[in-house]
Amino acid sequence: MNYRALGRTGLQVSELCLGTMTFHGGSGMWQAIGKVQQEDATKLVKAAFDAGINFFDTADVYSEGASEKMLGEALRTLGLPRNEVVIATKAFGRVHPGPNGRGASRKHLIDACDASLARLGLDHIDLYQLHGFDLGTPVEEQMEALDSLVRAGKVRYIGVSNWAAWQLVKALGVAERRGLSPIRSIQSYYTIAGRDLEREIVPALKSEGVGLMVWSPLAGGYLSGKYTGGQGDGRRASFDFPPIDRPKADRIVEAMRGIADAKGVSVAQIALAWLLHQDVVTSVIIGAKRMDQLQDNLKAAEVTLSADDLASLDQVSALAKEYPGWMFERQQAASR
Repeated sequence: MNYRALGRTGLQVSELCLGTMTFHGGSGMWQAIGKVQQEDATKLVKAAFDAGINFFDTADVYSEGASEKMLGEALRTLGLPRNEVVIATKAFGRVHPGPNGRGASRKHLIDACDASLARLGLDHIDLYQLHGFDLGTPVEEQMEALDSLVRAGKVRYIGVSNWAAWQLVKALGVAERRGLSPIRSIQSYYTIAGRDLEREIVPALKSEGVGLMVWSPLAGGYLSGKYTGGQGDGRRASFDFPPIDRPKADRIVEAMRGIADAKGVSVAQIALAWLLHQDVVTSVIIGAKRMDQLQDNLKAAEVTLSADDLASLDQVSALAKEYPGWMFERQQAASR
């Protein structure tokens, strides 16, 4: 397992991160995502840690808080050293009824952080992330609330998730002007079949030195290859998310299948390895319902893609040209 710095910090996190969205099941959509119970969840955490993963991600909304509880229980049962694991969780979504039951206000974030600490059974959270951008709360309040959690010792680093590039850069500017704790990472959707991130967010991350955690790296399982041609009865059969261009994704899967067959690995491993070969990526979040899925995903860290492999995958998955990107390219070419 390789380790990478989380943005402009000295914190080293494993290039694969175990996501816990499949833990418990809860109600509604969580039933479709996963129903892993405590005994199996503990086994998954142990297998991940034994393989070198030190990074674990959850959120207060996952299975209505049960995911945090199960992760905390797994850590205690296994007796994993607290100083050897990096625990990340998130707040923003609705956790109770009423006008202040969601969002990124000072009130909600401080209450939500305390509740997450109680469910996890920890005295601090290593990476506390805003799960979305709150249009109803000033950015200044959001950043000040997060900074107060850092100063109180409840949080070590702060991050965001599902933000646009302009939102990220604005928040970084607010933090710099006011002397507040800066955003160190963003958790975003990024796959070889969904490269939209490369238009605005990736350039912003490289400019500002913010780390990237990738969620749903297999596009809800689609890039495992089992759904091509209308096949498959897994998660996407009942929870078709995230949205993808299926015809294009099928072409990408077939290209990956050829590389996978030549290397004797799975299609899923190629999809994960492609992400690990992108220099902007800090850590790829893998989730599993079964041990065999986890073990297959873990092997992606051992897959090396050649320059020819990457070139062929880039060609089949390339984004369509959009403005102002194509103008930037034209102007840069003219300046040479």
